[in-house]
Amino acid sequence: MAAYNVSTASDGTLLYYAPNGLTYAANGDFANCTISVCPVELSVYGYRASLPFSATLIALYTLCAVAQTYLGWRYKTWSFMAAMLLGCFVELLGYVGRIMMWQNPWNDGGFIMQIVLITIGPVFFSAAIYVMLYQIAMYISPSSARFSPKIYYWIFIPCDIVSLILQAAGGALSSTSDGDSGPGVNIAIAGLVFQVVTLATFIAATVDYAWTSRNVAAEKKQALKFKVFAGFFALATILITIRCCYRVYELSEGYSEDSEALRDQPLFIGLEGMMVVLAAWCLVVAHPGPVFRSLEAKMAEKKIGAGSDSEGAIV
Repeated sequence: MAAYNVSTASDGTLLYYAPNGLTYAANGDFANCTISVCPVELSVYGYRASLPFSATLIALYTLCAVAQTYLGWRYKTWSFMAAMLLGCFVELLGYVGRIMMWQNPWNDGGFIMQIVLITIGPVFFSAAIYVMLYQIAMYISPSSARFSPKIYYWIFIPCDIVSLILQAAGGALSSTSDGDSGPGVNIAIAGLVFQVVTLATFIAATVDYAWTSRNVAAEKKQALKFKVFAGFFALATILITIRCCYRVYELSEGYSEDSEALRDQPLFIGLEGMMVVLAAWCLVVAHPGPVFRSLEAKMAEKKIGAGSDSEGAIV
């Protein structure tokens, strides 16, 4: 900042005195900077969003959505498909916002789109993951769980909804604030921390079930496709957890020009973009349909909340 002729107005607006003799607002409601007249370092991120990376992720999420639509329709896994499609479309639109910010790093619409949608996108992938622990328990041995397998479904999904609400509200409020510690940032961090805690609890529940059902699982001699499913299911969970921890770190200093994490695009690409898109594709490989379609007693989705635990449902 010191290299540029700038000052801060009484209302917090960052003013840039351009070589052409004009003064531009680099933040606030009346920001009128563009890439042609203001240095990108004066924008909220301090960099120009990568066009190739954003375009690549848009393509990957589009292909993922196509794959999930095909698999969901083929195996009638409506809940899983809905969660995955929502996640893909939300992420896709978030990176459209990043492209808008590549065109103009001060684009309010692009900033709002990417800060809200990229923040909440993984919540939908988490929901898809949560519904599968129930199905895994039904597939291996419902009686090996410490409590009814339906508890997995009815505890983690509401927690996911709470996380979604907090992150969406925080992102929306953050998009209207230029402060480095505004209420929006704090709410978004609360939502992310809540998601991390939920994921950690989910991982603990999964490990606990794997331990209590180990003898039954060994006797069943699980097919290779189930082992592949379980591996990618676990990997997707870990990737999303890493991403959430990164976002907590990224937002810990708010939207401040002094925030190194916020202004580090390679870090964003590696720990946000790559983690989430890889998790989404892991959930293509770990699709419940091919693994659970042979489950003896299949019940309709609407019976997940009512009926015997001796039945299974492809979700």
